[in-house]
Amino acid sequence: MNNQYNCVIVDDEPIAREIIESFVNKTPNLKLIGSFQNAVETLNFSEKDDVDVYFLDINMPEINGLSLAKIINKKAHVIFTTAYRDYAIDGFDLNVIDYLLKPIAFDRFLQAIEKIPQLQKNNNSQINSDINNDFLFVRSERKMMKISFNDILYIESLSDYLKIHLTDKVVVTRETITNITNKLPENLFLRIHRSYVISIQKIHSYTNEFIELSNKALPISRSYKESVLQKLAEM
Repeated sequence: MNNQYNCVIVDDEPIAREIIESFVNKTPNLKLIGSFQNAVETLNFSEKDDVDVYFLDINMPEINGLSLAKIINKKAHVIFTTAYRDYAIDGFDLNVIDYLLKPIAFDRFLQAIEKIPQLQKNNNSQINSDINNDFLFVRSERKMMKISFNDILYIESLSDYLKIHLTDKVVVTRETITNITNKLPENLFLRIHRSYVISIQKIHSYTNEFIELSNKALPISRSYKESVLQKLAEM
């Protein structure tokens, strides 16, 4: 591996976290940027930092690792670390890199890490292919619906569902806002809030607090304000 990957460990067992931390520290291309005992702490952190790889325990209180894997940035790679073999099928259904059973041997850990470069290459190829298009398909009303980028005003998140507000209608799809944001070209769309992605071309005006488009004022959240205002100032 030539790249360095920022890693986060999530496990409610201190000893398990220590073992993975020691493995990360012995692997030159890995950099540990966070270690947490539950999913809530992880979500608060992941909004602020660029995480490339998550090592997730599955059986955790409140939000388990399977649920967390569905929420986090889809650009990040997930490696499950668990003592329970029964979850393997669920894990691979989420397209995770690997499923490591505790106790984890270092050589088995390295096998999982060696899968990252090729997967990242495949993902980048898919992203570049998507950006060359001027549309995307979303599942709505039991069919795949073609959405032109030029028709999108803004996208609104409602938990596991999205409302895609178009110039002439609203399309509802079961998807996370993070996942659909990764499919949109960065030069055309801007995330301004945990719940909103807007079309830059459709902006009528903006302040430090709101962006107005098509007679609709959407809030700029505190966590996104600096990046949003900087991006708009550069245009």
